[in-house]
Order: sequence, then C-alpha cells, then structure tokens
Amino acid sequence: MNPSITLVNILTVRAGTQQALLASLRENTETVIRTMQGWISTRLIASSDGQRVVIYSEWDSAADLDAMRADPRMQAYFPHVAELATIDSTAGTAVLTHQR
Repeated sequence: MNPSITLVNILTVRAGTQQALLASLRENTETVIRTMQGWISTRLIASSDGQRVVIYSEWDSAADLDAMRADPRMQAYFPHVAELATIDSTAGTAVLTHQR
C-alpha cells in the first residue's frame, strides 16, 4: 500500500481578509473538496495574528491530488483565493507522526 500524500498550503492573507478567506475555504472544503476521490481530511489553521491561514490536507495518492488541482471547479476557485492571499504550497509524505 502506498502512503498517503499530505498537502500543506500556507496562505499569507491580504490585510483584513482572514475571516473572509476562512469562510470561503470552509465552504469550498464542504461542497467540493470533500466530494473528490482520494480526499482523506482537511484542517484549516488560522494564525492568531490574522496574517496567515494554513491548509493541511491528506489525499490517498499524488494522482488524486493532481486530479483535485486539475478539476474545473478548483480551477475556477483558485483565482478567488488569489484575490485574498498569496500561497506557498508543498506536498509530501509524512515520515513521523506522534499522537497521545
């Protein structure tokens, strides 16, 4: 079995738009992302200073992640995110997880 792939997006928010961005990301996750093949989970993390949002999501495979990025609904959504924040993105496999 192949390990899942983790996508981490760090969004640097335009001044005063963190809450609007979070609302948009929440809606998109609930209506689009959750319906996609290979999606496992998503966490939205808001920085306490209002300047960043981190999206941590897990996918069954790199192919599923690529399919999400290529999906027409996401292609239409990405420009909206770009109006509210700049994005730095990386994907990889987890090499260590500790939980209590």
